[in-house]
Amino acid sequence: MGDLAKEINSKFINNKQKALVNIMYTGNWISSCQNEFFKSYGISPQQYNILRILRGAGEPLNVQVIKDRMIERAPNATRLMDKLCAKEFIERLPCAHDRRVVKIAITEKGLKLLASVPDDFNKDLIKNLTEEEAEQLSFLLDKMR
Repeated sequence: MGDLAKEINSKFINNKQKALVNIMYTGNWISSCQNEFFKSYGISPQQYNILRILRGAGEPLNVQVIKDRMIERAPNATRLMDKLCAKEFIERLPCAHDRRVVKIAITEKGLKLLASVPDDFNKDLIKNLTEEEAEQLSFLLDKMR
């Protein structure tokens, strides 16, 4: 088990400060692990999130709805979708009666990509936690927000 103070060679004024830094440090560690994992699929974790949102919706969505549902509310969501569109994982569907409205739909190719990603790809990130500890951690993070 790691010790944040030793890992970053720092001291903290109290446990609340240490917890906050630990959350940020762990968040960056998770992002790094996920970025590395998704490289072999040619997408980013944020793009994966967009694809999952579209698959879960079961219908085309407008861009704002997708942005609202994203885990990481990136200001570059449109750029992320441009890249997914270029790879033919999603498509833009213009509205017949209002040119300003565009819906986003996942393609068959996008669905196939999602099917190739194992559902439990994050399991190694939480392998050191028991079910009870994971429940407690989730509760505390919800409480913090």
